[in-house]
Amino acid sequence: MQEKTKEIGSRVMELRELSEITPEEMADYLKIPVESYQKFESGQEDIPASVLYEIAHKFKVDMGLLLTGEETRMHIFTVTRKDKGAAVERRSQYKYENLAEKFIHKKAEPFVVTVEPREDGSKPSTNSHPGQEFDYVLEGSIKIYIHNHEITLHEGDSIFFDSNYEHAMEALNNQKASFLAIVM
Repeated sequence: MQEKTKEIGSRVMELRELSEITPEEMADYLKIPVESYQKFESGQEDIPASVLYEIAHKFKVDMGLLLTGEETRMHIFTVTRKDKGAAVERRSQYKYENLAEKFIHKKAEPFVVTVEPREDGSKPSTNSHPGQEFDYVLEGSIKIYIHNHEITLHEGDSIFFDSNYEHAMEALNNQKASFLAIVM
């Protein structure tokens, strides 16, 4: 996984340099410390999927290019077979599977997200990103923390929210959970 992290960081750096944008400008755009951004480019830290989505938006490329290094080509449809989506292990508390990395000019990024139960009982770290997000619980139960609210969702439940607000998800009942996340 470390090699994949370095490859993605290298592609991000190359696009930034080709666009003649400084690391400081990118960090400011992403609203993160420049040191954190530089760790992403160097491959020292995984880039959260939401941040990768924003980087792709800034450079006007599809996220699939950043993930795989290949241009997306599909423009009528793309099929992703079960468990064959591009793995995106961007944050330790979540496992992402991109379901449309090959489709060009997407207006949203669909993922299956798997959340393992937390063993220490602490609240998960929050994240925010521009846009909106739709989550549909496929398996298990999750608690969503968003803007001073805690919402419990069970299999078949969904939530649509403004992802500019800090948010996090955790698996409940000491069981893993998975949900369909569509980031727009």
